[in-house]
Amino acid sequence: MKNNFEYVEMKIPSNPKYVGLVRLTLSGILSSANASFEEIEDSKIAVSEAVSNAVKHAYKQDEEGEIIVGFAVFSDRVEIIVRDSGKSFDYEQVKEELGPYKEDDSVSFLREGGLGLFLIETLMDDVHVKKSPGVTISMVKFVGKGQVQKDGETITG
Repeated sequence: MKNNFEYVEMKIPSNPKYVGLVRLTLSGILSSANASFEEIEDSKIAVSEAVSNAVKHAYKQDEEGEIIVGFAVFSDRVEIIVRDSGKSFDYEQVKEELGPYKEDDSVSFLREGGLGLFLIETLMDDVHVKKSPGVTISMVKFVGKGQVQKDGETITG
């Protein structure tokens, strides 16, 4: 694998009918990465939330837009980037530009009171957000390790 990961990118129209396609693709990618059922389900909910928010809010009602979803598969994790700027992107460059989400940041920028970001943060292992141009959300799900409590002890696996 070049750069120690494999990269898959989807470009979808900003249309709710494609959210299911992203979920199916994510499920297949996580399955091939040996993710557990819980890791797959948590990731599907979080990524669906990010894509749905982009579909609902990134573009004006009469404006055609694209959403890009990138999946980087590493040996121990899958990183997912959802971007609503409509342009293809270089995965490494986008990762460099993303900053960590801070607890004191206003989550209202995530368009519906921030509940979506709270859900994403709860279900994923690491989340980074960039607000300009558009919104870019990077999410990480570690696979095959089981869930980890705050004190670092494994719950399962």
